[in-house]
Amino acid sequence: MTAPVREIDGQTELTTAVPVNVSRRNFLLGSIGATAGALVLGFGLPIDGARAQEAAKTMAPGTRVPAFLEIRPDNTARLMSPFVEGGQGVFTAMAQIVGEELDLDPASFVVENAPTGPDYLVVNGTMRITGGSMSVRTSYDTMRKLGALCRAMLVQAAATRLNAPVSELTTEPGHVVHAASGRKLAYGELATEAMALDVPATDSVTLRDRSQFRWIGKPVQRLDVLDKSTGRAIYGIDCKVDGMLHAAVQHAPRLGMSVGDIRNEDAVKAMPGIHSVHRLPGAVAVVAERWWNAKRAAEALQVEWQEAGAKPVIDGIRTMPADFSTAAFSQRLANEPGDGKDAEKVGDATAVLAAAKTVVSATYHSQYLHHAQLEPPSTLARFNEDGTLDLWMPNQAPEQYQANIATLTGLDASKINVHSPLLGGFFGRHFLYPAANPYPQAIQLAKETGRPIKLIWSREEEFLRDPMRPMAAVRFRGALDDNGMPVAIEAVSICEGPSENIYGHSDDKIDDTAVEGLTGKAYAIPNRRIAQLYVENPTMLAYWRSVGNSMNDFLYETFLDELADKGGKDPYELRLQLLKDNPRLSTLLKAAGELSGGWKRGPFTAADGSRRARGVAMASAFGSFTAAIAEVSISAGKVVVHDLWEAVDPGNIVNPAIVDAQINSAAALGVSQVLLEEVVYQEGQPVARNYDLYPILSPAEMPRVHTRVVESGEKMGGIGEPGLPAVPPAVANAVSTLTGQRIRSMPLSQYTFDS
Repeated sequence: MTAPVREIDGQTELTTAVPVNVSRRNFLLGSIGATAGALVLGFGLPIDGARAQEAAKTMAPGTRVPAFLEIRPDNTARLMSPFVEGGQGVFTAMAQIVGEELDLDPASFVVENAPTGPDYLVVNGTMRITGGSMSVRTSYDTMRKLGALCRAMLVQAAATRLNAPVSELTTEPGHVVHAASGRKLAYGELATEAMALDVPATDSVTLRDRSQFRWIGKPVQRLDVLDKSTGRAIYGIDCKVDGMLHAAVQHAPRLGMSVGDIRNEDAVKAMPGIHSVHRLPGAVAVVAERWWNAKRAAEALQVEWQEAGAKPVIDGIRTMPADFSTAAFSQRLANEPGDGKDAEKVGDATAVLAAAKTVVSATYHSQYLHHAQLEPPSTLARFNEDGTLDLWMPNQAPEQYQANIATLTGLDASKINVHSPLLGGFFGRHFLYPAANPYPQAIQLAKETGRPIKLIWSREEEFLRDPMRPMAAVRFRGALDDNGMPVAIEAVSICEGPSENIYGHSDDKIDDTAVEGLTGKAYAIPNRRIAQLYVENPTMLAYWRSVGNSMNDFLYETFLDELADKGGKDPYELRLQLLKDNPRLSTLLKAAGELSGGWKRGPFTAADGSRRARGVAMASAFGSFTAAIAEVSISAGKVVVHDLWEAVDPGNIVNPAIVDAQINSAAALGVSQVLLEEVVYQEGQPVARNYDLYPILSPAEMPRVHTRVVESGEKMGGIGEPGLPAVPPAVANAVSTLTGQRIRSMPLSQYTFDS
């Protein structure tokens, strides 16, 4: 239900424009009614707030305090987060960072996703996305300054109220203190006066020294867990507005096909509860009073699908051949002629390889992967009488969606309100991908029906249209000296990267996302050549958690073990030797070894009598560095991962509990992809349309994960994605040691192992 909120400050009407259920609506209305005179931000700026709108154009992103913070009379605060919460803990991290400088306990915060607008472009001060492990590390200083600026405004308001100089005032959590007179004022008492002040210049505030931190660096309790565990959290799939209809779709079985005749259209229209049947680009839709009725009817439609014509049915969509198979495409990648274009060149690997006595050559493979997030994509679209368009949908980049929708509809961006609910998992799924998001369909249906439309893709439709993590083949060659040490390495990646799939390929450029994890390795191998050989996919590709590192670190780190075996080296000791002049990574690798109780490769017999081995791998992704050790056994022909020990150096951290949770989460996804996950195509269609044929890691298969944070004090790196890339190669290397069978591809379910 959507409701206007009237007379917030006695003069101005605001609207929540947010779908809420009755109990949540009552809570919010009650909260706002109690905050008259506060810094009003949680529900948008006053409609006639010309001063505020002008300030938004001139002030640097992240500095206009009223766009982010509402201080309530009860001394709690509402914070509008520029980053979308999807389970990664960013709401809590933002509250910790802002609260530290504001001097307000993070537990006092209510955090919500911010609306669109220039104030929230805080990723390096230029853009806003939730992804790339960028949220905290690219906004850390900005959000600290935001808290400090708000604190300064409250102190200034207190100085006026107490008739005392600012220099005599200090703060303690939630209060401004005048020690000389023994008086103190709660922040909530000062909100009205603070609201009237100009935001100070950012260089006028001094940030706290780390030694003064109360909350940053502490395992502050998550703010989003209570609502999620009690069913009060609102996801896109939960959003409702008055008068809405539900919609479901049936997509063409192959990309690029278009709608022909619908043989049973009249019969479907006559089904109970059906409102209408619609033709969409590359899909058909049914609109009904209830979603389940819409789903059943959409599935019942008998569509004569037409092959792709010269013009794509949707801009940017690929055309899927009827005979496409992943098995054949994998072989094509492996056998594609050419040496590729250099992405990294150090020394002369080609010459050293040509002259070396010992050369190891091998081709490694990575597989297509689904995002397989728990919440399927959805969009709620509503055209309003005033010419505006409201959309509620899972997304990781609100302003990008807003701009695209403006192009799609012809509306001015200012008339498009993109609301960002909590994400029910994302892993890169909710970026802006051609033909892979339901919002264009929902907009078309809302326009054609004249009613608000809530469109949900079923799991089967999501698996049919989910853009995937790329497939690649990498041709490796490595040269060893007489002592068995690597002196040259060449890696030619035959693939298409996600960025060039989305934005277009350029013959003059390398897609960094195609080769990251192959390039930038810190190992002291003096001659290196990393190249990309571009091969276009008929599929749609996307960013997947840790992007290129998710596949390339597996490929590189397993080949490095192959070089170690050929040279008669222990893989852990070889890495230490190659990193001897890199104190930061040497320390990290040793920390992982110590965490595991001391490195032992095996095979060895464990206490339970099982035969086990360990593998090691490292990764450098998104500004952070990791080292992982995995212990495995084979049971009934299947790999069992018993333990994972992972050390991470992100420079500095905000919340160690969130770091631990993120490493566990990344490890789960890493183990899942190396053991089980693979998208298989036959005859141009994915074999799996649900989790029954696309297995993901079960709780029973999850290893024990042991983490250690090594804070080097270097520049802050990411957390959400860096924990993944080292896990698959650590597992694969352990399996190679245990079985004597070289692992050169994922998933391991493709292999046959003796118990």
